[in-house]
Amino acid sequence: MKLPLHLLGLALILGALSAHGADRKLVMIAGKPSHGPGEHEFRAGCLLLQKCLEGVPGLHTAFYDGGWPKSPDAFAGADAVFLYADGGDGHPFLQEDHLPIIAGLISKGVGLGLAHYAVEVPKERAGRQFQAWVGGYYETAYSCNPMWSPDYQSFPDHPITRGVKPFTTRDEWYIHMRFRPEMQGVLPILVAKPSDQVRRGPYVYPPGPYPHIIAASGQDEIMMWAVERPDGGRGFGFTGGHYHRNWGNDNVRKLVLNALLWIAKVEVPADGVQSAVSAEELERNLDPKHR
Repeated sequence: MKLPLHLLGLALILGALSAHGADRKLVMIAGKPSHGPGEHEFRAGCLLLQKCLEGVPGLHTAFYDGGWPKSPDAFAGADAVFLYADGGDGHPFLQEDHLPIIAGLISKGVGLGLAHYAVEVPKERAGRQFQAWVGGYYETAYSCNPMWSPDYQSFPDHPITRGVKPFTTRDEWYIHMRFRPEMQGVLPILVAKPSDQVRRGPYVYPPGPYPHIIAASGQDEIMMWAVERPDGGRGFGFTGGHYHRNWGNDNVRKLVLNALLWIAKVEVPADGVQSAVSAEELERNLDPKHR
């Protein structure tokens, strides 16, 4: 029996809505303008990553800038949240009532990804939460932030590392994170060994050197990690991302794109997320800083 045209049209619309409703929702939040040109370009970086995720089956992305969504419905139906922003006392999650909102999402199994400065929070205000939610965080005077060029040569067998090849980039790669005790449930993703010169500093702030960082000479450091929480949610921390130009590196980009799919529980392709970024695209959406 043939359906009348108006019923057929309705069926097609409902089918499309149903398919869209099945998509996993990733909320991407960019912080306010920060630092100089080409540094901490949170908005441009998030929009670039969002562009690279267009067309990924089963994923819907929602982008917000300014450090926090203005829409009260921004997190409705969210499966994962990604924050790329300044941290410390100015961390977007620590303003107003934002931390309880994120805690509520976490309790429902929502994934959480943090990039660069967003992994830093004051120990007494959210250190315990960040250890539980993403496995670790940057703790002032315990962690440090040198500018250096780690040589990433090997990776664990994990969806986040699919298709990623050895690489190096100069960036403000944080080291000596405050991870969960005994690294419980924390999977290192990016691991490299800083030279003694890197350990001696100067760090970006405070310039150091810190005796406990020097005392760890010869040890590996972890610059990206992932966790699977008991509530069913997933999390990751990525300490790179100071320099916007590094999003032009195919392997850096692929790692984070893969991680975003993973925390949203979208299947990561066997060779990772395929994307290409031109020099012109890297110049788009930059914050209006003094140049």
